[in-house]
Amino acid sequence: MAYVSPLNPMDDLPLLPPDHRTPAWMLRARCREAASGEFFPSDGVGVERARRVCFECPVQHECLEYALEYRIDHGVWGGCSERERRRILRQRGITAGR
Repeated sequence: MAYVSPLNPMDDLPLLPPDHRTPAWMLRARCREAASGEFFPSDGVGVERARRVCFECPVQHECLEYALEYRIDHGVWGGCSERERRRILRQRGITAGR
C-alpha cells in the first residue's frame, strides 16, 4: 500500500517516516497487487474485502503497527479499520494526537 500521510494541519505528527523511505515490509505486502482504492472503502462490505487480503498477508502486523505509529486515520491497514485502530490506541493508553 502506498504511504498515506497522516499529517493533520492541527497536529505535529510526522509527514513521513524518519528515513523518508518506503519501509521494506511494504515491498512484501499483498495489497501491492491491488488497487489502492480497495483499502479505502466507503462501506462495511469494502472493509471486509480489504480485511480478507490483509489476513493472508505476511506483513499484516508490521502494517498495523505502522498505521498506529504514524496515526494513519484513513483506510484499512493491517486488517483494521479506522475505528478499530482508534480503539487499539485507546487500549494502549495512547491518544490519537500523541
